[in-house]
Amino acid sequence: MTRKPARLLALAVTTVTAAVVGAVPAQAAEPYCGITWGSLAKAADDSDAEVVTRVRAGRHACFDRLVIDLGGHDATFGSYAVEYVPLVRQDGSGADVPVRGAADLQVVVKAPAYRDGTPTFEPVDRQEVVDVSGYSTFRQVAWANTYEGRTTLALGVRARLPFRVFSLAGTASTGPRLVIDVAHAW
Repeated sequence: MTRKPARLLALAVTTVTAAVVGAVPAQAAEPYCGITWGSLAKAADDSDAEVVTRVRAGRHACFDRLVIDLGGHDATFGSYAVEYVPLVRQDGSGADVPVRGAADLQVVVKAPAYRDGTPTFEPVDRQEVVDVSGYSTFRQVAWANTYEGRTTLALGVRARLPFRVFSLAGTASTGPRLVIDVAHAW
């Protein structure tokens, strides 16, 4: 084969390859577990619950969950502010509330953890409000105080990961709940 036909053959192969590759649509990477939440601050100021009554956590296949149980007469709740911050600060004093993990998620619930000066929820250990050892994403849940009608928690997270916040309506036997889910990955 002479040089000219070899070049033409190489050009033809390149053109056909480019046409085939260009015709295949690019595959967009699927989000982890279909999660599209993002990591920006989330807040609502729809209603107030009377008091915080319990804090608990759970593990799911794609995310870790923090649940704040609320008492009161309202069947719904929607007053909160949840965001990643450089460091959570204690309500009232402004003292640092350091937590384990590479990211700090500040959870503010517009409900106190007391009624008429009597606690409705008081963590046994302010540094370990909920045992999250062995969780994929959560590293620590710390108490940052209840002050002037609001309660703040510091949630130590493995990394700045997507999260969502929503409330669940109360029933005849339970009050509403605030739910914070943090994904295991992006």
